[in-house]
Amino acid sequence: MSDKYLVPRHLDDPELIGLWTLDEFLAMAVPFIWGVLGKHIIIGLVLAVVAWWAFRKAKAGRASTWVFHACYWYLPGLVALRVAPPSFCRLLAG
Repeated sequence: MSDKYLVPRHLDDPELIGLWTLDEFLAMAVPFIWGVLGKHIIIGLVLAVVAWWAFRKAKAGRASTWVFHACYWYLPGLVALRVAPPSFCRLLAG
């Protein structure tokens, strides 16, 4: 049997970049790129590892979209939906 085709074990497995999922990779890449651009590579590397660890703990087996949904509720100025007004506008209008 040849290994010409790779069949995933589960259909809903996330795509990986190296050893990390896309959201974990971005959580690591942002502090590392900041460290490289700011000429503080070691600090950027340490912050990247800490950010990866914190993001992985925050996610803790949940879906990747869980973090986005938590940001919507706890950081309303950072993430906003374009299709519905904020809840306080709906309460005032009704």
